[in-house]
Amino acid sequence: MPDHQGPLGGVVVLEVGVFMAAPFATMQLADLGARVIKVESAAAHDPVRDTGPFVDGESSPFLRLNRNKESVELDLKSAGGNAAFRELARHADVVVENLRPGAMDRLGLGADDLLAENSGLIYASASGWGQDGPLAAQPGLDIMAQARSGLMAVTGEEGGDPVKVGVPVCDLTCGLYVALAVVAALRHRDATGEGQRLDVSLYESGVSLGVWEAGSYFATGRTGGRRGTAHQSQAPYQAVRARDGYLTVGAITPATWRSFAAALQRPDLLTDPGYTTSSDRLADRERLIADIETTTTTRDVADLVTALTDAGVPCAPISEHAQTYADPQLLERGFLWDAPHPVLGPVRQLGSPMRMSHTPARRGPAGPALGSHTDAVLAEFGIEAPSAGATR
Repeated sequence: MPDHQGPLGGVVVLEVGVFMAAPFATMQLADLGARVIKVESAAAHDPVRDTGPFVDGESSPFLRLNRNKESVELDLKSAGGNAAFRELARHADVVVENLRPGAMDRLGLGADDLLAENSGLIYASASGWGQDGPLAAQPGLDIMAQARSGLMAVTGEEGGDPVKVGVPVCDLTCGLYVALAVVAALRHRDATGEGQRLDVSLYESGVSLGVWEAGSYFATGRTGGRRGTAHQSQAPYQAVRARDGYLTVGAITPATWRSFAAALQRPDLLTDPGYTTSSDRLADRERLIADIETTTTTRDVADLVTALTDAGVPCAPISEHAQTYADPQLLERGFLWDAPHPVLGPVRQLGSPMRMSHTPARRGPAGPALGSHTDAVLAEFGIEAPSAGATR
């Protein structure tokens, strides 16, 4: 068995994952030292393998989303592949899957089936809407979860059309919740020996992010709306225009508001009766931002960021990803790193935000080729390789 270092070293995870939520969850577990065995079939492999851009025929997103994992090719619809998976599950600590609810049950590989044979197993299911309820059987992708959760209702410009978040935030948040739930369930199992099933949905993950919106609605009965980059209850806390781009500012305390006015060389901002308190500034936000931008649009982003930073005002430029990936803050902290790949050589990776002084996140190989570990893994667990063409 490979020697996986880290706080989850020795934990064996089986992934039956496609697209984002389950693979992102198991990537977190693999970064923390768990041994993740990704199970796919040639006919029904993870569709991300077919998603570009491609580097020498390899999916660039797949190489990053599936780092630190092993790949075992099994057809779970065949008798031999199904039996091999059941045997792997007897040796595993965790199963993570994000197929349509009921799909694993129909294969005889659902939580009840596998927990009956391995009572200490943690069986985690990620899905669009949850494993039960009136929406459970419906297809549920990230954009549907963003829509129904209310996130799109508060994303976009004021008075404009609803907009999805630029990254698949419900998928990714669901994956993080799955990983957190797995770690919690492992701790419970260590104390009691008891496994359990975990049910995490994209929908509820998205709803859980509406902390400000819930605070407003349950207190006042009012729902939020689209405000562009502006904050729900503070001003100025948003993006403002500069001569050559945009930056974000957060001058919302009395001290930072005074420092902000000084850095812009605008003492008149402090004497305007409409800007006296944070509540005043919020109520008059449209005039406030237009007023501020009469100054910021005469200066460059870099100049403004330097001046505001020197004055102690929270701020940041709005960067394109090319700028982000060259940011000295990330480079000095070694956040970006190169994972080895047997064909492509070094493959640039985004680091793990989890920095631990004694058990750092693992930095192993890039995403594996389909089935590249099948023979070694099955032999290790004493499982006979399924015969080609076998059916249920």
